[in-house]
Amino acid sequence: MATDVLVPTLGESITEATLGQWLKKPGDPVKADEPIASLETDKVAVEVPAPVAGTMGEQVVAEGDTVAVGALIARVEAGDGAAAKTETAKDVNPAGPGETPTEKGDPTAPHAEEEAAALRLSPAVRRAVLEHHLDPSKIKGTGKDGRLTKDDVLAAAKAEKAQPAPQEAARPEAKPAAAPAAGERREERVRMTRIRQTIAARLKEAQNTAALLTTFNDVDMTEVMAARAKYKDLFEKKHGIRLGFMAFFVKAAALAARDVPSVNAFIEGDEIVYHDYLDVSVAVSAPNGLVVPVIRNADKLSFAEIEQTIADFGKRAKEGTLTMEEMKGGTFTISNGGVFGSLLSTPIINPPQSAVLGMHRIEERPVVLNGEIVARPMMYLALSYDHRLVDGREAVTFLVRMKEAIEDPTRLLIDL
Repeated sequence: MATDVLVPTLGESITEATLGQWLKKPGDPVKADEPIASLETDKVAVEVPAPVAGTMGEQVVAEGDTVAVGALIARVEAGDGAAAKTETAKDVNPAGPGETPTEKGDPTAPHAEEEAAALRLSPAVRRAVLEHHLDPSKIKGTGKDGRLTKDDVLAAAKAEKAQPAPQEAARPEAKPAAAPAAGERREERVRMTRIRQTIAARLKEAQNTAALLTTFNDVDMTEVMAARAKYKDLFEKKHGIRLGFMAFFVKAAALAARDVPSVNAFIEGDEIVYHDYLDVSVAVSAPNGLVVPVIRNADKLSFAEIEQTIADFGKRAKEGTLTMEEMKGGTFTISNGGVFGSLLSTPIINPPQSAVLGMHRIEERPVVLNGEIVARPMMYLALSYDHRLVDGREAVTFLVRMKEAIEDPTRLLIDL
């Protein structure tokens, strides 16, 4: 007897998704509520659990197919999987009793495990594996249930490049690799994931709808870096989380938003919606693109609560386990391009929000201080905003308030 596996409800207003990856193959044993497939929605990846324990049966749709909520995607057969695997082996084994395909000289048998691993890769990971010519079975996965992430593949590729080339004398039997044909050019077409399509549509919507403008300022990070260096060990010992820079910027943004409420507002029809709270969307890198989970009531959270929330978001973004509810809302966005080495950028707002703060890398630059030129750790800040709602004076004031709070962190404690 088989049990149907249906596409679950994916959230408000979401009616379809893309089947990103099968996590089980036909014949594999499955437990009740064990993830058997991963769906890509407009915002996050959602795992589909097995409705009952049994054996993975027919898979009705293929990876990359679009499926509607409630649609049949697979069946789970009764049994523990052993019988199904035995039957499958009999069907595909042309050898006689007691013989295996390997004994008959089947050249594909040694690669079965590698091919099985390849089938469990998500499109983004599979593309990275192909680009770097790596064997996925030899890479340790850090994702959920040991699955490979794109970061795992990139780390393996980097490690392989760092290894010294072996001496020719050590392997005299090796033959030089064939050089590519002169003038040979190749291209590859990869279908955009649903998340990437949504990112593209929303960013273009922001450009088409909002009157975008970016204002810049720079901030001296000396005091924040000194405070972090002085208290980071005690902070981690007490709270179990590292003290980063993001908590300072979230608290500074909350302070600045009180003086410039339009930055934390948005336009709805012919009305302006103001908020007496700050829900900060934090841009986080995920295997399939950028996602923006929301820190709720960030203005009321402590430094430790902010850092714990961000760390949890980052971990689960890589695993693909962020929920739809965690992606909803947000009144203001902070994007830290500095972690990737960005010196300066003009970030695009996340509709319907009216502003986004761009952080960048810290680098020592010469500045004039008390009439002397000195080297200071400086960071450029960029505020992109919807000029229909936020005036230039307000944007500058917001950045100045943030600059004052970062350069003198005591202001964050006394609400000044």
